[in-house]
Amino acid sequence: MFEVGVFDSFEAAHRLEGDFGPATRQHGHTYRVEVVLSGTSLRADGALYDIGRLRASLRAEMETLHFRDLNEMPAFAGRNSTAEEVASYLLDRLRQPLVDSQIETIAVRVWESPDVFAAREEHIE
Repeated sequence: MFEVGVFDSFEAAHRLEGDFGPATRQHGHTYRVEVVLSGTSLRADGALYDIGRLRASLRAEMETLHFRDLNEMPAFAGRNSTAEEVASYLLDRLRQPLVDSQIETIAVRVWESPDVFAAREEHIE
């Protein structure tokens, strides 16, 4: 299996609803996002996927979140703005251009701190 990946970060505020202790109060994170693509075969040029294209796609999607209150965004209406939901939001937007490629799996990890992350992984069909 081959893998390529990129990292980037954005700043955002949010508050969680439910039994999340102090996280139910408004607070912010410097989110670090990791996107990893994997597949068993390379393109004719010897690459799994164009890393520059992946980086540009990730940055474009993260720009929609940068310096925002996630709880005020329509994308999170009716959803708790957990790291899992942020990972899901980004994966849903990044997966579409991959459908007709040799990419088999996409994984998005969202780090709220150096020690804590949540992720979503999906097979591309």
